[in-house]
Amino acid sequence: MSLNIIVCVKQVPHPEHFSRITLDPIRQTISREGIPAVINPLDLHALEEALRIREELSGKVTAISMGPPQARCALEEALAIGADDAVLLCDKSFAGADTLATAYSLACGIKKLGRFALILCGNETIDSATGQVGPQLAEFLGIPHVTSVIQIAFEQGSSLIVRQALEEGYMKVRVKLPAMLAVAKGINQPRLPTVWAIMEAGSKEMQIWGASDIGATQDMIGLEGSPTHVTGIFERDTTRRREILEGPPRQIAKKAVNRLHELIAT
Repeated sequence: MSLNIIVCVKQVPHPEHFSRITLDPIRQTISREGIPAVINPLDLHALEEALRIREELSGKVTAISMGPPQARCALEEALAIGADDAVLLCDKSFAGADTLATAYSLACGIKKLGRFALILCGNETIDSATGQVGPQLAEFLGIPHVTSVIQIAFEQGSSLIVRQALEEGYMKVRVKLPAMLAVAKGINQPRLPTVWAIMEAGSKEMQIWGASDIGATQDMIGLEGSPTHVTGIFERDTTRRREILEGPPRQIAKKAVNRLHELIAT
């Protein structure tokens, strides 16, 4: 059983540098200039799962991303980790896309790639945390989807059983292929690229496609194709009281309770 697997990855600001992110009041966007970028952490789990499936069943893993030219670095990392090839959707007309326009653009790119059995992505991204792109992508492609996936098991034929994480446990879901799965952190431990893999990544194929290459309708992409718009931004200035209680744990707990009573009374 050989599978063509597509992994959607996004380049995001490095979480250790989130404190340096600022808001641009003119463009009403997040300013990320000078902030190191990495692959979205949950997308690394999606890539790892794709590689494990390929190792077990054989097939091909293609990484795809939409972004500016510097997003190429994320795909180069995906190739070094083990993806067979990569596609970057890069065009000025993609700029300003919300989740719906992003999902549409990715769907157009995936249709151009041809037949596939499985699409994997992270459950959400650390820079927006909407969790919307995966399900919206599945709707554009007309395939079933499951989110918060923590385990994947293949059945005989063209279906699989996945565990979907819930607040109080998990639910088993049977899904027919082709399908889209958005994975959660607990599904695996992502591997690191080896020196040889990094060297081999340079010989792997990366294609760069614009809007016309994927046959995207202009009023469905970028800012024009986004039904949601930022109407204004502001930084909330908050002043909070801070108190440090010292001593043994039991004593601190009693002090905290007494202090809370005092604050409520006032």
